[in-house]
Amino acid sequence: MELWPGRPYPPGATWDGEGTNFALFSEGGQGVDLCLFDHTGAETRIPLREVTAHTWHGYVPGVSPGQLYGFRVHGPYQPQWGQRFNPAKLLVDPYAKAIAGDLDWHESVLGYSAGDPDQPSSSDSAPHVPKAVVADSLFPWGEDQLPRREWHDTVIYEVHVKGFTARHPDVPEALRGTYAGLASPAAIEHLTSLGVTAVELLPVHHFVSERDLVMRGLSNYWGYNSVGYFAPHAAYSSSGSRGEQVREFKAMVRTLHAAGIEVILDVVYNHTAEGNHLGPTLNFRGIDNAAYYRLVEPNPRQYMDYTGTGNTLNARHPEVLHLIMDSLRYWVTEMHVDGFRFDLASALARGFHEVDRLSAFFDLIHQDPVVSSVKLIAEPWDVGEGGYQVGNFPVLWTEWNGKYRDAVRDFWRGQGTSLAEMGYRLTGSSDLYQGDGRGPIASINFVTAHDGFTLRDLVSYNYKHNEANGEDNRDGTDDNRSWNCGVEGATEEPEVLELRRRQQRNFLATVLLSQGVPMLVAGDEVNRSQGGNNNAYCQDNELNWIDWDFDDEALELLDVTRRLLTLRRDHPVFRRRRFFQGRPIHGTDLADIGWFGPDGNEMDQDQWLSGNLVALGMFLNGAEISEPGPRGERITDESFLVILNGPHPVTFRLPNGKWASTFELILDTAIGYARHEDDREGVTLLADEELSMSARSLVVLRKTA
Repeated sequence: MELWPGRPYPPGATWDGEGTNFALFSEGGQGVDLCLFDHTGAETRIPLREVTAHTWHGYVPGVSPGQLYGFRVHGPYQPQWGQRFNPAKLLVDPYAKAIAGDLDWHESVLGYSAGDPDQPSSSDSAPHVPKAVVADSLFPWGEDQLPRREWHDTVIYEVHVKGFTARHPDVPEALRGTYAGLASPAAIEHLTSLGVTAVELLPVHHFVSERDLVMRGLSNYWGYNSVGYFAPHAAYSSSGSRGEQVREFKAMVRTLHAAGIEVILDVVYNHTAEGNHLGPTLNFRGIDNAAYYRLVEPNPRQYMDYTGTGNTLNARHPEVLHLIMDSLRYWVTEMHVDGFRFDLASALARGFHEVDRLSAFFDLIHQDPVVSSVKLIAEPWDVGEGGYQVGNFPVLWTEWNGKYRDAVRDFWRGQGTSLAEMGYRLTGSSDLYQGDGRGPIASINFVTAHDGFTLRDLVSYNYKHNEANGEDNRDGTDDNRSWNCGVEGATEEPEVLELRRRQQRNFLATVLLSQGVPMLVAGDEVNRSQGGNNNAYCQDNELNWIDWDFDDEALELLDVTRRLLTLRRDHPVFRRRRFFQGRPIHGTDLADIGWFGPDGNEMDQDQWLSGNLVALGMFLNGAEISEPGPRGERITDESFLVILNGPHPVTFRLPNGKWASTFELILDTAIGYARHEDDREGVTLLADEELSMSARSLVVLRKTA
């Protein structure tokens, strides 16, 4: 085929209407073949002759969108020196905008000989690995308007593209479990009626399943096993995999935006699907192993593993940083996404061994005019030494607040949380974020996530039950901080079931009425269970898929979730931009926040530091929200008293008339929402009046005078 010199930039495959330019970085490679495949699978190899700044490039006239391609890179196979080049292995373009085909785990996908890992394998892997696709970037975005919600107005809904609609009866069968399904009217209606403002999608970068899972008849359902950082996962496309997945993803984003919902991607730049030194050769390993991965010194045949997956991407290398930043910019500018949640973000911030707040990764993020303008969320830990970095990420970043999760779980299961600990978590964790110039919005508040128990399982199991994963229940954490309410797993005991329902309401109310940014997990609002599996990453089945045939319990929980989200939306006092000061406001003797014990008195220092917190009242003064309105005016709001009670019934005396003369009880998690005859919502209570609190319950009272 005719080959022109082409250009070294942009990397990857770029179609210009008449042909396609191909460019691939390989610093250590000694030769690169472009491999084109026709509809029969026949391969045409074209050696790229031009090299500019370690980038091999060439232009092929007539190559158009839909063309399957890959690369073969020539060079030394010397694992002892960190070099693993092997031209027998077809390599996926790291910059591929679309990827087609599956990894079938034939022995040829391994770069080494099965009998001797120090010798290269000569078996051709091309029939057994995914292939890159030349994609067309054109798309009719029309007047797509990014919602651009402020952080304090954001409610995140963590959702799996497939699991959300795989069982939805109102989504056309052909669209279930796809990007188009997530954009269907039935899915949009659930999101908007619920009141969430952003979907955080579990990984949609193209990924493959690990060999061990495939051998056990399972698959990588969550998707934390990327091979392509620019390509939307093809299996979530209802329309095809030759570039159609790109258009379908864009259409999904456009539809969600039209409904006022932002799209945040969970991205996995810390490791790849190639695993440890015995893993497959799919792209990075064969393109330039020593550049793309962090290798052990002085034994570079081994990989540094800060991620628990066998390898760690080398974010210290300029080309790797280039790849990450190009990927982030692409998803913002071309795919119109609104933000990113960085999986195991501490691994990206390791300059040498330690986690470095001044690493090149952070520098590039902060100076980039595109990436720095969108929502940035860190999972602020990895599995390496010193990897737990909650509270230590720089400005512009929000963080999954693991300390919030642990404190709230401990309080509601009755494990001696101190007032100080709960006070910090309920008010935005100023102990973690105030010192570096961040506000409450730096805290992503959650009690459940994809990784761990669902909300229903959190109150139904003391122990993990991961037998279905095929690892003898060894996988998954044992630190669940859960409580089964007296019976492990399924039960028909009415008292246990009612307590579990109350505990779920308690958790939802706590998360949605705390300062910071709340995150819910899809299905928690409708009582979804994984049968006690706290590591369901490999279960692509009904264990993970949401069941849309709601029973009365699910409908009741959905109702309370909607009510709580409406309360949060309508009252800025629950979503402040700035931390409480605990000082009088407006020249009065009323502070912006007040803390009360069951006796109705304000907490003193001894109580504040006590490790035996039983019940507490939190008065949120809405008279001044400490922030200007859209036109510079001062925002005012109503004031609320939120009371959380622990394991035992208590009589709680309301604050004296200094704080309020009368209150209206607007929410009580002990009652439920089936409108029992003892429902006391809407009743008026006076200052100093006693309020009977059920064990493990939360009430919200609105100041009326």
